[in-house]
Amino acid sequence: MSSNLRRWAGLVVVCLGQLMIMLDTTIVNVALPYMQRDLGFSQANLTWVVNAYLIAFGSFLLLAGRLGDLIGRRKVFLAGVFLFTVASVGTGFANGADHLIIGRFLQGLGASLSAGVIIAIIVTEFQKPAERAQAMSVFTLVIAGGGSFGLLAGGFLTQWANWHWIFFINLPIGVATLILGWLLIDENEGLGLRHGVDVLGAILVTAALMLGVYTIVTGSDAGWSSVHTFEFGGGAIALLAAFLFLESRVSNPLMPLRVLGIRSLTGASAARGLLFSGMFTNFFMGALYLQHVRGFTAFETGLAFLPTTVTIGVMSTGLAAWLMARVGPRNLLVGGLVFIISALAILSGVGPETAYAPSLLAAYLLLGAGGGMSFLPLLTISMSDVPLADAGLASGFSNVLMQVGGALGLASITSIAASNADGIGVFQLAYVLGAICVAASLAVVVGVLRAPAAQVAVRERAQFEEAA
Repeated sequence: MSSNLRRWAGLVVVCLGQLMIMLDTTIVNVALPYMQRDLGFSQANLTWVVNAYLIAFGSFLLLAGRLGDLIGRRKVFLAGVFLFTVASVGTGFANGADHLIIGRFLQGLGASLSAGVIIAIIVTEFQKPAERAQAMSVFTLVIAGGGSFGLLAGGFLTQWANWHWIFFINLPIGVATLILGWLLIDENEGLGLRHGVDVLGAILVTAALMLGVYTIVTGSDAGWSSVHTFEFGGGAIALLAAFLFLESRVSNPLMPLRVLGIRSLTGASAARGLLFSGMFTNFFMGALYLQHVRGFTAFETGLAFLPTTVTIGVMSTGLAAWLMARVGPRNLLVGGLVFIISALAILSGVGPETAYAPSLLAAYLLLGAGGGMSFLPLLTISMSDVPLADAGLASGFSNVLMQVGGALGLASITSIAASNADGIGVFQLAYVLGAICVAASLAVVVGVLRAPAAQVAVRERAQFEEAA
């Protein structure tokens, strides 16, 4: 097999790993009401089905990226796929709320190991901007395709079998990814473990994030000014401060503080975290709204969300890359965020009698178009100024802010909405808060990413025109 063909075959394999992660993310959303009913979750604690996964995912991404740089990204990717597959089977047998949350945490840990190096593998293998944009388009297409399939498969399996089967679907994909990954993905030459792994840093940041989300999730029940909230919130802040202090002192930190000086990376990553807060809110609250308020079945809920993921998929077939090469990543990104804010504004007016068409349909189409216009530019900008030697670290850092930002945003939005509104008002307020998060993402893009994005636009357009 030629080296060029092997590169693209390797891309297909890492995208299979991403497909499994995305499949699991969306497949769970439509089954949440059934899990809540069968396992006795409260409304606030139900977010832990999502957040246990997202926090484990986000908390170990930095460590995964660093391990990929040290021992080889293929090894880390395959280890993550193996753990994710085994944890999925175990989660499928969950018979209690604790069992389910632990299983979701282990799934998140496996997902972090594999996802933590995927972007680094793509960036390293596809160094020409035109090829990199094409590879990233394939990557985002798989994200959208996985989301679409997850929604439908989740609805189908939950309605006609039971929700336990939504986790078993990962088994054949995981086995295929392990076999093909071992055969087709080229291994990078790792720096070696002698450079050190910051295990203590990983423990500190994981504990800080988990305490932070726990504080937010329980804040509405315990009271935002209660001793409980201040104790756990203060503990989270103290652990985060200890992590930052440690990173400034150790010789091989999990997150070298120099990374914070890469403006395009930190700005785009922060924007991604705020954006995904709004997107997670739509899928989480939307599934509950459609099933609890509108009476949709699980399969009908999957069909209802399909316009969003299909539109993202259409944008990811090359249309977003084509537009980005002509108008620039920043301009395309601004337009996409405006679309998403508009969609969440429409959804903030939902009621018990709101018809699917035109209101909900229009909102879901706008969300899909906005997502398709936003994801690729954010990925491109975030990695544009990162040296290849730091690709794994930067990939992990970018995904940390995206996943943890989304998790914290979702926990905050659902808790605030539940404590300040009743009935349909909970959903309406949640959508308003989601729109505010995306508006904050837009403010970051406009205020922080102006100069780097313009430079990227010039390079990307020149490469596309050369390729044409």
